Amino acid sequence: MRRILVFIIAITAIVCGVKSQVVGVKTNILYDATSTINLGLEIGIAPKWTLELPVNYNPWNLSVEKKLKHWLVQPEARYWFCEKFNGHFLGLHAMAGGYNVGGIDVLGLKEHRYEGDLYGGGVSYGYHWILSTRFSIEATVGAGYVYLDHAKYPCEKCESKIGDFTKNWFGPTKAGISLIYIIK
Repeated sequence: MRRILVFIIAITAIVCGVKSQVVGVKTNILYDATSTINLGLEIGIAPKWTLELPVNYNPWNLSVEKKLKHWLVQPEARYWFCEKFNGHFLGLHAMAGGYNVGGIDVLGLKEHRYEGDLYGGGVSYGYHWILSTRFSIEATVGAGYVYLDHAKYPCEKCESKIGDFTKNWFGPTKAGISLIYIIK
């Protein structure tokens, strides 16, 4: 956990120290649909490069037996083919987070609850549409690797721990449709 905090502080210091003409403040409406609080900051650091720092947090229990609690930080460096904040881009992202999920009928989470940490990274592709001088929308998808380190619990009463497990996973690591406000 200490490494994650040092990483977040370092990225924040870099982002805050960069003098840039363009900054985007964004929210991912796919996360909004799951009641996940999220906010992203994207800063232009060169003519065709930006650095994005999204933070996501979901503290809610869906019910007594259903949980989708998590937090995630997913910094990404982006290369823009045309100009920053316009058109196609490729990204390289890292991720760190924690989760407490279970009791929901998707991805095999119905019968058990999982509580742990995740670390990983991947590549992404996206497209950014300019709507006006201040507002934009962006779509992005990404794939990569995630290391999961968690405890597993039976979900009926979520009491005694079954055991501690790790998993290496390759697949989708990012998805977003973001609304963006541009600060110039």
